[in-house]
Amino acid sequence: MGSGENSSGPGDEPWEVIPRHVAIIMDGNNRWAKRRGLPGVAGHRAGVEAVRGVLRACRQHGVEVLTLFAFSSENWGRPQPEVRALLALLSRYLRSEVRELHKDGIRLRFIGERDRFSERLRRLMLQSEQHTAANTGATVVIAVDYGGQWDIAQAARKLAERVQEGSLEPKDITPELIDRHISISDLPRPDLCIRTGGDARVSNFMLWHFAYSELYFTNVLWPDFDEGEFASALADYSRRERRFGLRDAPELIAGGHTNA
Repeated sequence: MGSGENSSGPGDEPWEVIPRHVAIIMDGNNRWAKRRGLPGVAGHRAGVEAVRGVLRACRQHGVEVLTLFAFSSENWGRPQPEVRALLALLSRYLRSEVRELHKDGIRLRFIGERDRFSERLRRLMLQSEQHTAANTGATVVIAVDYGGQWDIAQAARKLAERVQEGSLEPKDITPELIDRHISISDLPRPDLCIRTGGDARVSNFMLWHFAYSELYFTNVLWPDFDEGEFASALADYSRRERRFGLRDAPELIAGGHTNA
C-alpha cells in the first residue's frame, strides 16, 4: 500500500474501475506548517484548499461519495487554541462553500456527535444538510466529533433500547441489523480509504465500515495531496483484487462488491 507514480493527469486515467465511495483521513496539516515555519492554523487553512481539489477530482472521475475525517473525538484533547481554530475553519468553510456545493448538485451530510459543538455551529451544520438534502449529483460526508468505536456503541445502544422496550429479542440481533444502525447506513460502504501523512493506521475512523475497504497510505502531507495524488490512489485501487473473504475468482476485481 502506498502512493505510486502516475504520469496521466485527471481525466486521462489508465484504469477502468472507480470506487463509488472514498473515505480520507486528512493527516499532516501541522507538519506541513511546521516545515514552513508557519503556525499550525496555516496548515489547516491549506488543508481546506486540498479539500477543494479532491472534490474537483471526485466530480471528474465519477466518485459518488466522499467522506472526510475532519475532527475526531480525540481531537478535543488538542490545545484549545488549535481546537478553536479548527472549529472556526469548519464554520467558515460551511458559510463559504455550501452555496457552491449546492450549485454543483452535491449533498452534504455530517456524522458524529454534535452535543459538544456550539449552538451556532450545530445550526449551521443542520442548515447545510437541509439546504442540500435534495441534491443527487454526489454526497460529501464530513465526520466531526466522530469515532468508529462511538459509532458502534451508539448502534448497540439503540438496539439495547429496543430490547428493553420489548420490540426486539436479543437473539434477533445480527450483523445485518447492527449495520442498519451505523452512521450513513444508507450509503455504499467505503471502497477505498486514503490516509495521508505517512502513518499506516485508521485511527478509530469508520471501524465497522472498513471491514472490506481497500487501504491506501501515502507519505504526502494533506495540504500537498492534489488531484494528481488522488489520481494515483485511484490507479492503485484499480489494480487491487478484492475477494471479500472468498477464494480466488477472476471476476472479483476492485469494483466487484461495493457493499460487501
